[in-house]
Amino acid sequence: MAEEKNAQGNEKQHGRKESSARLTSVIRIAGKDVNGSLSVERAIDSVKGIGRDMARAISHVMESKLDMDPKVEIGSLDEEGITKLEALIKDPQKYGIPKFMLNRNKDFETGKDLHAVGNELIFANRQDISRDVTLRTWRGARHQYGQKVRGQHTRSTGRTGATMGVTKKSAMKPGAPAAKSDKK
Repeated sequence: MAEEKNAQGNEKQHGRKESSARLTSVIRIAGKDVNGSLSVERAIDSVKGIGRDMARAISHVMESKLDMDPKVEIGSLDEEGITKLEALIKDPQKYGIPKFMLNRNKDFETGKDLHAVGNELIFANRQDISRDVTLRTWRGARHQYGQKVRGQHTRSTGRTGATMGVTKKSAMKPGAPAAKSDKK
């Protein structure tokens, strides 16, 4: 009896409705294993290609159009809820998310507005860079030589490899007189 009361008290504290709603510790969404104890919004934020704003927009669509609670733990979703969520992540524009939030506006190959996540995003990014390199664009040349691509300064930042300190001529030879000034 005491164990049942404890279990009911824990269900109320954690927001679970029944003991039949089991919590899964790890859920696979969009090719990424996410922690099942996180809320839906926090869990999908950890997927590559979905940032905070997109996760917030997806949770809003879940609440308004799919009648699902985005504050519930993702591990307590059933198979149907997970498939709905994956369909929403794959094609967010179909559910009313504006196209400026998508990460592949006017895709080079298809010409459509897409949203790539996970390995698709990594592959698309590599393809874009290799296309720039083969076309010998400025960006492609900068990528090829490992330089900064977006116009950043390179004189003092982004240095890699072994570092050398600043050496003055007078410090190079011990006992040498200081450099002469050009006073007339």
